[in-house]
Parts: sequence; structure tokens; C-alpha cells
Amino acid sequence: MSNVTLLHRQALYLRPDPARVIVRPFRPTVEPKDLKPREKTRANHIVDRVLALDAAEISSVLLDVLSNFAGRHRNLLRTCEARADEMESALAEHQAFTPMQRQLIGAYFLNEYSFEASALFNPSIVPHPDQSAAPVGGLRFVLSLRAVGEGHVSSLTFRSGTITRDGSVSVDPTARLAATPRLTAPVPDFDEGAPVEARFEGDDISERVLFPVTTAQSNGIEDARFVLFQDADRRTYYATYTAYDGRAIRSELIETDDFLSFRMTPLRGSAAVNKGMALFPRRIDGQFAMIGRQDAENLYLLRSDDILTWNGGQLLLAPKYPWEFVQVGNCGSPIELDEGWLLFTHGVGPMRRYAIGAVLLDKADPGRILGRSREPLVYPTHSEREGYVPNVVYSCGAMLHGRRIILPYAVSDTFSNFATIRVDELLETLTLNA
Repeated sequence: MSNVTLLHRQALYLRPDPARVIVRPFRPTVEPKDLKPREKTRANHIVDRVLALDAAEISSVLLDVLSNFAGRHRNLLRTCEARADEMESALAEHQAFTPMQRQLIGAYFLNEYSFEASALFNPSIVPHPDQSAAPVGGLRFVLSLRAVGEGHVSSLTFRSGTITRDGSVSVDPTARLAATPRLTAPVPDFDEGAPVEARFEGDDISERVLFPVTTAQSNGIEDARFVLFQDADRRTYYATYTAYDGRAIRSELIETDDFLSFRMTPLRGSAAVNKGMALFPRRIDGQFAMIGRQDAENLYLLRSDDILTWNGGQLLLAPKYPWEFVQVGNCGSPIELDEGWLLFTHGVGPMRRYAIGAVLLDKADPGRILGRSREPLVYPTHSEREGYVPNVVYSCGAMLHGRRIILPYAVSDTFSNFATIRVDELLETLTLNA
């Protein structure tokens, strides 16, 4: 059976929508750091200008803001007030403010951001925590996606959808509004290793956007690989992702039980220094296990007693076939089958063309390879090769439903699509290559 007939693509395209916006802090440039004690920053100047307005002018400008942005955000006034609270360094030298003064000042230090204006890609899929509305024989799911807006800043957004008994996939309509969460743990300590905790308020999961909040994340939260982790009687969703500040990267971990409250924590150790870490969905021999690529070329099997600390590693997979000679990486967490651990991989070949293959690992000893794709399962077709980064297909995680794999994948770092693969047919194509 050829790999071409193995893959069943679904005409379900998720494309970026520039009309979806969030509100984020506007941080005006400041004057040189060697300011004398009585000199002011640009932020102070903006506050001074607002305070020079009389009460009627402040009311008029604030009403204009609310009218202009009506229906685009939830609780905009409260967001303005919260932003004013963050601006205390610019407000400290002034007397007490009226509520409207604070709200207007907050508005001057906010701006709209179209978080998915450029791309919506690198998806990952897991079972939904609430299966009450699932169809008979089907499954509800949560899809995470990497969204990219102005300045190539990446954030994490979500969709929900349904898989039917026969493997048909549908995605729920996207909410009109979008919002970032309320932070419930202090941000400054995070860059020293403390977690950030955040909680969303909107009911629709497609409203929720995890946007960079720390220095390490300032240029992006990239390529989250979600997995439903079973540990004794507790089920937790984890996701490894890459934090990028514009120069350096580091691996971090998301934890959530419900996709409403999230905890984000940096990973530690020598193996947490590159992109593409993916957690196994349960412990193996009492330890956490991870697939990683700390040398930017090969895949390693990692084990740890601490989910936040990863060192060393056992070489698992190196480039072998022409379609992966440049590098190999994972396409999400391993999937547990009766036959072993199914790991989707990506390979980079000539002209930096990305393709997706698969590896079957021994269930008891995942360091042992039972089978491997000689040819890619998914590669850019002529209709899929154009986009922000041409000739790329990529996934951050597939899901098992019955004996069928649901594989969401990105096309040319621009939009996303779905394919399904029957497990039995897939296993037939994996040739024994130790």
C-alpha cells in the first residue's frame, strides 16, 4: 500500500483571520536610562497631557473610545483600569485620580493586536475535557494552534470540534471576540523559574489566547505539543512549547485541567535547550519520559523523576532516508497503541522541504525501534506548498480515536488542515529498521 493512498485528507481548512483582535499593553519608548531624578519618561508626558484635560473633555474622549471599540472586546473599561494599575510608576508623582482619569490613562497605554493576522498553524489535538455533547461513537476535541501577528509574534489559540464514529472531523464556529487571561501569579519572578498562573473568563474556548507575558516569551509562545497525561487517578493536560525572546529560546511547560486555568513554568536541565520536546502520555517504569532534540538534528529519549527537569538522553533516531537528511524532529507526543508507541516525526530534505513520517517504538522499551517510514506519509502537494514558509507540512500532535489517527497539520506555516489514517494500514507501511 502506498503512502499516498494511506492518507485521507479532509477539506477542512483553518485560515488566519485578521479581524480577530486582543488588547495588549502599549509600552512607549522611554528616555535614556541615565535620567536625572526629576526628569520624566515619555509615559509621564502622556499622563500629564491627560490630566491637563478638564472633566468634560475627559468624559468626551473616554466615551469616544468606548463608542469606537464597542463590540470588539469584553469589559474594555475594566481592562483600561487594570492597565492604569500597571502604570503606577508613571502616576506616582501625581495626586489622586478620578475613576475616569484612570480609565482614560489606561486606554492610552493599550493597543489592539491582530494575533492571527499572518498565520494559524502547527496544530495539536487532544480529547476535550467535557465529552457530554459528543456524538454516539464519536469524540469531542480541543485543538491548539500557533497564531502569528504583526512582528512575527506567536501566541497560542484554541478551537473545539467533533470526530464522528466514521472519522469525519468538524470544527466549531469561532467566537467573534478574543481575549487574554487574567494573570493570577506575579510575572517578574517567572523569569527566575517561578510559574505564571492565568485564568480565562469567556465561555467559548476559541476566545482564549495565551499571549506572551514574560521577557523569555516576548517574541513568541511557539509550537505547543499538548498531551492528555494519565498519572494514577489524575488526568492532566500538559504541553511543552518554545519561549522565544527574539534571540534565545527555552523550553517551557503548560499545565491545565480544564483549558480555563493554565500554569506556565520553565523547564530546566541540559536537555531542555532546543525546540520540539514532547511528553509521553504516562510514566514509563515510574519515570516521566520525553522525546527531545537537543542537538538540532537527532531525536533523543529522555527520562526524569521530575517533570520540570530534563538532562542527558539516549539517542533514538537519526536522519536515515533522503527526505530527512537535514534533520528529524517529532510531530507531537507518542500515541499508545497495543502494538507499541506510535511517534509521528518530521524530516527536512532537499530545498528544505518538510515532510511527516512515523516511527513505532517498543511499548516496554521505547528506546527500541520496531518500525519506521521509508517514505513520508504527508508532504507538501502542489496545492499546499505556497505560503509564508513554502514547502512545509508540520504537526504538533495527533490523536487516536478507535483504530484511526486524527492528524491535524499545518501547510507552509500559514494555515491548517486535517487528515485521517487507519492504524492497521499505517502499521503495514512501517518497515523494520533498527
